[in-house]
Amino acid sequence: MQRLSLIIISTFCFVLAQAQLINTSESIPDSASYSNIYVKPIHTDSLQSTFMIWVKKEVKPHFHKYHTEYIQVISGTGIMTLDDTTFVIKQGDAVIIPMGAIHSVITTSEKPLKVISVQAPKFDGDRVWINLDK
Repeated sequence: MQRLSLIIISTFCFVLAQAQLINTSESIPDSASYSNIYVKPIHTDSLQSTFMIWVKKEVKPHFHKYHTEYIQVISGTGIMTLDDTTFVIKQGDAVIIPMGAIHSVITTSEKPLKVISVQAPKFDGDRVWINLDK
């Protein structure tokens, strides 16, 4: 009985602690019919949320009240604005977006911009959209 308990506990711990390998070059959206942005959740725990995001056109200006975001560009190109700075992003680039920083991106490649977004702590929907056309 003790041996069975040990096996069950070990299996449970293994399932909770599994790592993931993500083949970013072969990842595609689960749906081919998205108009602009497709977000695919990869992993979430109490400390972070990780998403793969495809952007066909743009992400409008917004900020996050309670977390920092890290973006890793997998493919495509874009023009990103981070507070008062605008720059080109391309495959291999990494961008750290501090909590409260207004950011946006316009895709400039024919194919969608594909990024990995890691948000810490866990993303809780704290995206605040900014209307800059006032």
